[in-house]
Amino acid sequence: MPLSIPEFLGLRLAQPAAVFGGGVSGEGAVRLLSKLGASAVVYDRNGTEFTSENAHRHGLVIFSPGFPPNHAWIRMARESGCICMAEIDFASHFWRGRTLAVTGTNGKTTLTEFLSHALGMAGTRAVATGNIGLPFSQLVADEDGGSGVTAVCEVSSFQAEQLGHFFADGLLWTNFAEDHLERHQRMESYFAAKWELVVRTPPGRFFAGTSVRLFAAKFGHPLAEASCVATEDQPADPGLDGTPFASYPQRENFILAQAWWRSQALSEASLYAAAKSFRLGRHRLARVDTIDGVTYWNDSKGTNFHAVEAALRGFPKPVVLIAGGRSKGGDIAGFVRRIAPRVSFAALIGETSEALAGACEVVGLPHAVCASLDQAVRAAAAAAHPSGDVLLSPGFASFDMFRSYEDRGDRFEKAVKELHAVRV
Repeated sequence: MPLSIPEFLGLRLAQPAAVFGGGVSGEGAVRLLSKLGASAVVYDRNGTEFTSENAHRHGLVIFSPGFPPNHAWIRMARESGCICMAEIDFASHFWRGRTLAVTGTNGKTTLTEFLSHALGMAGTRAVATGNIGLPFSQLVADEDGGSGVTAVCEVSSFQAEQLGHFFADGLLWTNFAEDHLERHQRMESYFAAKWELVVRTPPGRFFAGTSVRLFAAKFGHPLAEASCVATEDQPADPGLDGTPFASYPQRENFILAQAWWRSQALSEASLYAAAKSFRLGRHRLARVDTIDGVTYWNDSKGTNFHAVEAALRGFPKPVVLIAGGRSKGGDIAGFVRRIAPRVSFAALIGETSEALAGACEVVGLPHAVCASLDQAVRAAAAAAHPSGDVLLSPGFASFDMFRSYEDRGDRFEKAVKELHAVRV
């Protein structure tokens, strides 16, 4: 059955739609527009610029998450009378399946992947989408609207803050901690961006972890008891032995998944079976190698303070930490002060290396500023003791030195392999 176009969009699509951003979200939007028989013009900071002159050629603008609400292009488009909507907002108009939204400061990608895996094992067709890499609009196009499909949709704060049309059948909010303050400026604004998802989810279908409940109360949004799930400091679950969820930080994800699973009256045996067959994606606290008794760990996806602190809690003694990158805002001095007892030496990289070094100096944490990741690996190896651990958990964005956190993790693993070759 052809996808039906809402009446208010029909006239707008008689003109080419403007798509802001040439990345994966923009590509997904173009794909869905093509499926609808509409045309598009892509505007990107590294390509065609959007101006007030060409704004009048469009009736609809679809923008990627990288465009904040006050972006000059969005302002120009609205002043010219265009309807402007986020990519997932646009896609939601054409989705016929069920939508389960997942958000949080950390853990949302793993939880999204796990739920789609578990639902599939339980006999439900489910696809991980959204901020995870497969744009919602591309999924809509690929699945012809998705009748009978559950979209497990990872939603970032950048995507959530400008929603006007997207609604979820269920929502899981893993945790909340300091992150993305370079865009949101204040913790309350960051929380408010994610809260947009709560108001777009029916009562009784929202589940939040421990830290979310605490911040909700702090910011004047006390949660109903039924929505609150105790996810922190919970006892071990023998049924998870041998799975990625046996210990923290992944334990938090399973507890939240379990709460939603029970609300759907699904078999808990099938959820535990899914946990046993589930494998974490790469760059998530993964062992790389052991060289001269020192074990090297890749946690390149640890792009904020909360993620680094969670990773460090999993080690029984202080580690050699490789950290640094592009700032996302936040209190660097406070971050270093909190992690110092769990770090024996810090090899610092990227744009925040000098600020981190200054904070390390204050608390007496041994450290070195390194010009490259290769140099940081060598410095970490020299500082590590036998039976110790070297952990790449940067705490910051990768874009100052790398294409992505995946690229950063790949290059770390390459540097460790080269170190192994030299030591053998």
